[in-house]
This record gives sequence, structure tokens and C-alpha cells, in this order.
Amino acid sequence: MRASTLARELGMPRSSVYQLIAVMMDEGFLVHYPEDQAYGLSGLLSEIGTSSSRTARIGLLAGPLLERLVAQSSIPVVAHLAILTGSDVIYVAKVQGFRAPTTVSRIGVRLPAHLTATGRSLLAALPPSQVTALYPHDADLIVRAGGGPRTRAQLDSILQRCRDDGWAREDGEITADYASVGAAAVDRNEYPSAAVGLTFLAVAANEVNWQELGERVSATAAALTARLQGRPD
Repeated sequence: MRASTLARELGMPRSSVYQLIAVMMDEGFLVHYPEDQAYGLSGLLSEIGTSSSRTARIGLLAGPLLERLVAQSSIPVVAHLAILTGSDVIYVAKVQGFRAPTTVSRIGVRLPAHLTATGRSLLAALPPSQVTALYPHDADLIVRAGGGPRTRAQLDSILQRCRDDGWAREDGEITADYASVGAAAVDRNEYPSAAVGLTFLAVAANEVNWQELGERVSATAAALTARLQGRPD
């Protein structure tokens, strides 16, 4: 559609329409067809719609699993589901257990992936080349609560432990006195689609609890993987 048509249909000054078009092109929502002197919607809109639909689908599949995970945990926990967006995780589902602590992992919250248990489990499931693209070897990693990896070598060590154990851990690196475990679920292409996590007060967990919770999130992530791949749990 031409800008003059947009201005007429919207009842707006043409100068205002051009300003809005310029902003929307900068943001990637519109493209320009110079031969037609017209503008159209970009592929970004369909990507946003597809991403939203995928997230909603994963949330529906994971919801009952998170409920079960909270009910079976031996200490008060908060269960959550996170997806990877760039070098961050975004929380898309949450189940609060009885007497569970209040956490920062509310739906829609974005946190650095390398500092969270869910993020680490997702990063550990990525191809090494993609991890390098997100975290170049010469980059200084940000920290939040004073802990966590500061270099790519330290992060690689953490991710390798996650691969060896089958689940990731985090202790006081997002919020002091809080700890988390997480495990990734993968799609048919073995790409990490989402991660299941549990957050709890660090003082409430001994090493036996840590191992139990880690194994439970790993089993829950495996069940979610089966659902994502169309297999029985």
C-alpha cells in the first residue's frame, strides 16, 4: 500500500504517516517496494506470531508436568518453564508450591542465560558454534549477585558439568540465598525448545535434596521432550 493511501484511509497527515513508516521500517516491521512506491508487512510479523504460538503450545504441554513436579518435591519449590532468546531466558510458565519462596522468575521476566539453571541447561544443549556466537571467547560475562562465570572458559566448564549430570544448577548467582536446578527439553531436531526449572531457598536443601531435585527436573524435561516429539511420556 502507498503512503498516500494509508494517510487517506487513516485520516492522518501524510507527513505523520511517513514518520511512522520510517520508525516501523527501522524496527523491522515494514518493508519498502520501491518500484511500486509502496510499503508492506515484513516477515518479522509472522515470526512473532509463530513464536507466540509455539510458546503457548509448549506452556500447555508443560503445565501438568510442572504441577506434578511441585507436588513431588521434598522441599518447598517454585517450578518454571523458560525459553532461550538470544543470550537471555524468558520465563513463560510458573507453578508456585506450598510455602515456596517468592522468586524473580515471574512470567515475562528476562534474565541472563549463563547465570540461571534453566539457561545453562539450554546453552549446554546448543551446538558449540552457537554458544560461541552468543558468548565470544574474548567477551567478559556480566554478573548479577556477585557470582557466576566471568569468562567463556568458566562458562564452558559449567556447561560441561551440566552435560555430564544431565541437569544444571545455580546457587545464589541470581538472588542471594536462592538456588535453582534446571534441565532442557528438545524437539525432533534435538534443538532445545524450553527448560524446566525449580527454585528454592538454598538453606532448605542438602546435597541429597540437590540430587533429588536435579533428577526430577531431568525426568520432567524428558517427559516434555516426549510430548514435543509426539511420543508417550
